[in-house]
Amino acid sequence: MEAARIKVTIRCNMCGEKFVLRGRRDKGMIDTGFKQCICNNANDLDIEEHSVF
Repeated sequence: MEAARIKVTIRCNMCGEKFVLRGRRDKGMIDTGFKQCICNNANDLDIEEHSVF
């Protein structure tokens, strides 16, 4: 079975930068490859999930 594809919006709470990524949900985790914002923030992020059909 293939992992479900989702669209993820990530907004940095430190600088306000917004990233829209595609990822896969696998075993309750989301994998987009995102590591950190361009301001080096890796923890203070707002993450929203949107389903992709």
